[in-house]
Amino acid sequence: MSSHAPPPAPQPPADAARLPNGRVLGYAIGSVGTGVFSTVPGLLLLFYLTDVLGVQAALAGLVVLLPKAWDVLFNPIVGAFSDREAQRRGGRTRLMLLGACTLPPAFALMFASPWTGLPGAAWVFVAFALAATAFAFFQVPYVALPTEMSGQSAERTRVIGWRIVALTLGILVGGGVAPMIIQLDGGGLGGYRAMGIAVAAVALAVLLASAASTRWVRARAGAHTLSLKATFQIARGNRAFSVLVLAYALQSLAIAMVLAAIAYVASYYQKDPGLTSLLFVAVVAPSIVAVPLWTKLATRRGKARTLRLIVWLWAAALLLMLPALLSGNRTLVLAVALLQGVLFAGQQVLPLSMLPDAILADTPRSGHTQAGAFTGAWTALETAMYAVGPGVFSLILAIELSASNGRLQSITSRE
Repeated sequence: MSSHAPPPAPQPPADAARLPNGRVLGYAIGSVGTGVFSTVPGLLLLFYLTDVLGVQAALAGLVVLLPKAWDVLFNPIVGAFSDREAQRRGGRTRLMLLGACTLPPAFALMFASPWTGLPGAAWVFVAFALAATAFAFFQVPYVALPTEMSGQSAERTRVIGWRIVALTLGILVGGGVAPMIIQLDGGGLGGYRAMGIAVAAVALAVLLASAASTRWVRARAGAHTLSLKATFQIARGNRAFSVLVLAYALQSLAIAMVLAAIAYVASYYQKDPGLTSLLFVAVVAPSIVAVPLWTKLATRRGKARTLRLIVWLWAAALLLMLPALLSGNRTLVLAVALLQGVLFAGQQVLPLSMLPDAILADTPRSGHTQAGAFTGAWTALETAMYAVGPGVFSLILAIELSASNGRLQSITSRE
């Protein structure tokens, strides 16, 4: 029996015409974990702090916001480090494994505080900051991988399409299953602790599976070790990237405001707080069906043309929601929400599929393929917009409430 290990199986080149479904699925499954982590803190963490741990609302808001602010600063650093790692080792798997192993326990700790009040707030803050850091180590190189998985634009769009479907499943698990686990375990501290452990176990499995399944991806020739300052200079000179990331940031801001408004639409316009989950599913779930359709249309018509069409249609769908709400017809409201969900899917898949195109198109100008640097800036801005969106929406609510109180006082004074 030979003591030598068998030679590794030959790997098809990254520029092969079509990637095997198994490899695409292996990459995409990581988005189930990232979708869960992106959804659960935004949906449940603030309530956990205020109503379970008894933390004052203002302090709880800071506990939720500050780790997101850290992400905005830290993600570009991870992006530059990811590029240096890819140059030295030929891939990005090590960073992804680091994030995959550290994110789940940090997530579980977020909902396992042994204290209430101020000590509980400190516990959650530290755990959330650690989780945000771990998330960056996985997410930034993960988003960079499609650039290196294929030289074919259509294949990269296909990869992103599968990823968005997996992301949708993660969001649905975070928005639907996580609250159910809390209630099944009786709610309160015990329920949140059980939910944290269950979600962490799912995240650990899918993140590790994705990191292991993408070991074959190799950094493209032309990736060189640059300083953080140099990578920012390259990114700033990429006009296609600058336009795309600005457009995506504005779309993310709008999407974040729409998602923040769902609970208020259900409670105040439909007079049914229980409708929140149904509206959430209506906006998110259509991605599973719509993403392949948008992918095919983009292949035929072009990504930029298709994205412009989606943006105009989404604006029209947003305007349609107002008369639907005023009508008081729940079926009509849900129908418009489903339409928004179909368009939401396109807004996710097309900008992300155009990101590798913008990165690779810039290589002849700069002589570098700094995928990590670009995706670090991309994820930082995306995180910022999803954090700012609810704040902007709350400001609009405050202005409306102030105006309503003013009108009420005016009517009262006249009487």
